[in-house]
Amino acid sequence: MEQATIHIKNMVCNRCIKVVREELENLGYQVNSIILGEASIQTADKINFDLINKVLTENGFELIDSRQSRIIEKIKITVIETIREMAEGKLKNISFTDLLQENLNLSYQYLSTLFSSSEGITIEKYIILQKIEKVKELIVYDELSFSEIAYRLGYSSVQHLSSQFKKITGLTPSHFKKIKSFKRNPLDKII
Repeated sequence: MEQATIHIKNMVCNRCIKVVREELENLGYQVNSIILGEASIQTADKINFDLINKVLTENGFELIDSRQSRIIEKIKITVIETIREMAEGKLKNISFTDLLQENLNLSYQYLSTLFSSSEGITIEKYIILQKIEKVKELIVYDELSFSEIAYRLGYSSVQHLSSQFKKITGLTPSHFKKIKSFKRNPLDKII
């Protein structure tokens, strides 16, 4: 039996886990465990990483083969999951700096430098872009007021949220709500 843990880029939600699991099983691999960004597989034959990468790429994913790429993917997954939990009201007063250092066991300065050099934007900008996408989603759902959205996502005020939203989208949150714009971006395509 050959076993491997593979690291996968662009897994951002539970549907991604389902698709990756199905594709790996369709290739004949036994999936021992799977989480965002990582799958543990085994097979009686030799693992064909080229075929796995081809199938994953067809579904919008790709294998990550370097330590730095795995770190960057973990940063993205941590940010996306944290913002989702904030929007659901499960987390408050989050310091992304502390959270990332704790989750990745690396200095924030190293993480920030690595992320910026690889992705072309800072972690802070990435967090802002992810928050704005979540704000768009919450506006479209129309279940929370702007005050509640601002509070849940850690903005100091509705004005701060509105200012950042307009800077990124060119629209105020109120205008976005009125036009019922569905100009949302897939989370794995932000950057």
